[in-house]
Amino acid sequence: MRSMRRLLVVAAAILSLAALAPSVSAAPRSGDLHVTKECSAYTGAAGGYCTITSSNLPAIEVGSKVIYQQALTYPVLDTPIVLDLPGPGNNMAFGHVHLDLTTGLGVVTFMGGTGKFTWFTASVAVTPNPSEGFGWSWDGTYAFDPAD
Repeated sequence: MRSMRRLLVVAAAILSLAALAPSVSAAPRSGDLHVTKECSAYTGAAGGYCTITSSNLPAIEVGSKVIYQQALTYPVLDTPIVLDLPGPGNNMAFGHVHLDLTTGLGVVTFMGGTGKFTWFTASVAVTPNPSEGFGWSWDGTYAFDPAD
């Protein structure tokens, strides 16, 4: 009788946890994204980069590089980009930038990546950031949401 009662208690606990699990795991991590970067090392050539100087998202570490895959064709920077984190590991986000250098306005979108950026998406507006010298700000939204 006692073992039957224990079995029922354990079964009830498992069913309770199972009922909670879908609601917890289905909730995407998302929110506002604010990043600054400085581009004093960027030459306009393919493979050039800017360096992240601040981020409100811990996954985007200070010191990360934004690497531009194609050369700048003035006055528009329109190229795939890779966000590459410092240190060991395979944590990269893949995106695209379209920036009009005559207005200083643009858009960056990210659609996935590797490691901790596997389910990462973001859409941000790009604006000049004079406080960073030759710098830029990203302001928009992000989400980590696995595909169904």
